[in-house]
Amino acid sequence: MSAGKTALVTGASRGVGRGIAQRLAQDGALVAVHFRENESAAEETLEAIRDSGGRAFAVQADLGEPGGVESLYDRFDAGVARHGTGPGLDVLVNNAGVSGSARIGEVTPELFDRIFAVNTKSLVFTTQQALKRMPDGGRVINISSAVTRVAYPESLVYSMSKGAVDTFTLALAKEVGARAITVNCVRPGFVETDMNAEKRRTREAAAELASLSVFGRLGQPSDVADIVAFLASESSRWITGQCIDASGGSRL
Repeated sequence: MSAGKTALVTGASRGVGRGIAQRLAQDGALVAVHFRENESAAEETLEAIRDSGGRAFAVQADLGEPGGVESLYDRFDAGVARHGTGPGLDVLVNNAGVSGSARIGEVTPELFDRIFAVNTKSLVFTTQQALKRMPDGGRVINISSAVTRVAYPESLVYSMSKGAVDTFTLALAKEVGARAITVNCVRPGFVETDMNAEKRRTREAAAELASLSVFGRLGQPSDVADIVAFLASESSRWITGQCIDASGGSRL
């Protein structure tokens, strides 16, 4: 449980991030819901949390732009102060990310820079600032991807960026272990969200994606959120430096 804790979930206005934010709030955390530009979607997340009796506030920042991390924490600190919980951050969930389909012959410098700016660079500096606010015993949870364990040449740069997240998780876990801070990552497979509706636009396409899992269904945001909630809890205190597959056994 995360009762009495403060959590920051990046990329929490929709999809998996929204599911994570809702679950942490359900467990009793005050949740900072980060979004880049879709304010109405972020407000929907806040309303869902509040309607369920939870507490949350929104923080806007473009993490792919210079100064984005600084803006994020300026607004986070202000939001925490407004809620009277005192300074600090107990749980950081690095979920914000962008994708882009491109094989090696299609990769451009612009695509490479944008994906790594959000998926990797901003994650490092978001975590750096979080650790300055995090007490001993805190939690850092990175959202990686199942593409780091299977070949996915259709999205080469995206796969590379998530591989970097896995390596970062391992190294940071050793760095902060003396503070009893755990650092883990979760690797979702295909999750049914509005962001990937185009990939399942036909019944046949959806069935093919579902068939990748040994359970024969598409993943749901709650499937990932429940794992994150465990990693954010005291029950996960003896787990660190791990990447947990959350793909429903896809492509075993």
